[in-house]
Amino acid sequence: MLDEFKSHLLSKLPFLFKSKIIVATSSGVDSVVLCNLCKKLDLDFSIAHCNFSLRGNESDLDAEFSKNFAKSLNVKYYSKTFNTLKYKKENALSTQMAARELRYAWFDTISIDYDYVLTAHHLDDQLETFFINLSRGSGLDGLSGIPVVANKLVRPLLNFSKDEILKFAKNNNITWREDSSNNSNVYLRNDIRNNIIPRFKKFNPSLLKGFKNTLSFLQGSKSILKKKIDEVSEIIVTKEDYQTKYDINKILELDNLDFYLYEFFYKYGFTNIVDIKKILSSQAGKYVISKTHRLVKDRSCLILEKISDLSFDTVYVDNELLDLNVLYGSLKFSSINSLDCANDASNVFIDEDCLIYPLKVVSYLPGMWFIPLGMKGKKSLSKFLKDEKTSLTDKRRTLVLVNGNNEIIWVINHRIDDRYKITESSKKILKISFNKF
Repeated sequence: MLDEFKSHLLSKLPFLFKSKIIVATSSGVDSVVLCNLCKKLDLDFSIAHCNFSLRGNESDLDAEFSKNFAKSLNVKYYSKTFNTLKYKKENALSTQMAARELRYAWFDTISIDYDYVLTAHHLDDQLETFFINLSRGSGLDGLSGIPVVANKLVRPLLNFSKDEILKFAKNNNITWREDSSNNSNVYLRNDIRNNIIPRFKKFNPSLLKGFKNTLSFLQGSKSILKKKIDEVSEIIVTKEDYQTKYDINKILELDNLDFYLYEFFYKYGFTNIVDIKKILSSQAGKYVISKTHRLVKDRSCLILEKISDLSFDTVYVDNELLDLNVLYGSLKFSSINSLDCANDASNVFIDEDCLIYPLKVVSYLPGMWFIPLGMKGKKSLSKFLKDEKTSLTDKRRTLVLVNGNNEIIWVINHRIDDRYKITESSKKILKISFNKF
């Protein structure tokens, strides 16, 4: 296996020979063999072990084994103990998902000084993942397997079977620890591994070889379809600063609408195509939400936005502030002696003697009103933004500079309030500029 592994790295992952690597090690045979292979190829690597505290003393013994194993290989060792059950409860996750989030968050932390993190996922893991995703109605992405490289994460054993790994371990007198939880069929993956796949192998001993070929075909199909999706996206999708717009009329012209909707939005957590199709024909303002994003109907388009981008905490402004970062841009404050240009959306001039500090920058709220520059009567901010043809999502992101007496000074990047304009009697001029990031 060593020769095959070396050949695989040289042809597919040559960058590993010149990289600083962390190998995630559980103390099980897969990760222990991966470490031994890396050692035999003289790769520059360290070992990292997660103790999830799920199996009492057994988990502690795994950690002790990994520590001694790293010492025997003369490589640097990292370890972390987690209260997985507490994290699971606090975040309403399954045990496996909680462990996964904790694991990869920690890898992100310790890998700052490293080029890549290696995990010991192998061909049998690929097959298990295929069955899991198949049972969940996954698209082509889910069926085409675990990626070999995903940013800093590399899985160099995906081309090798569990039997090959075990054979290498036994032939080289390698010791490891068995995880007793692998024998429990409580978890779906274990049930598939222990019950379903053995039955398939009974009927077809060459199952893994056939699956390997199938995986190759699926990945090829995925590549071709990606090119097609990219071509369609160029016609339908428009990206603007902080949001992405999808032309509804052009979407409705597509054949295989369900397929395209899935491909457009599943990566953002939207898998219920029925809900997405409903808002295509709904009134403006209707939306669906995933854990990370919101998809909003706005006139002739769907607008995709991150939920994390929708909130803005009030920021206070004193009379000595020069610069202030806000949503998608920055405000610059400067006292000037005379006007250097006229008011526009992003550069305004305020009579500073009218200001009551601290000022504050707040998000748009229904019920707000001001007197737009050039008008004598007040106007609701909602009506003003509608007249400005501001989209619903942009409306919710509108920021407002408010005086200490709670009067609106400036609807940022739109218009100032007439009460704060420069007049012949103005003695002090404050220039405020908004610059988009």
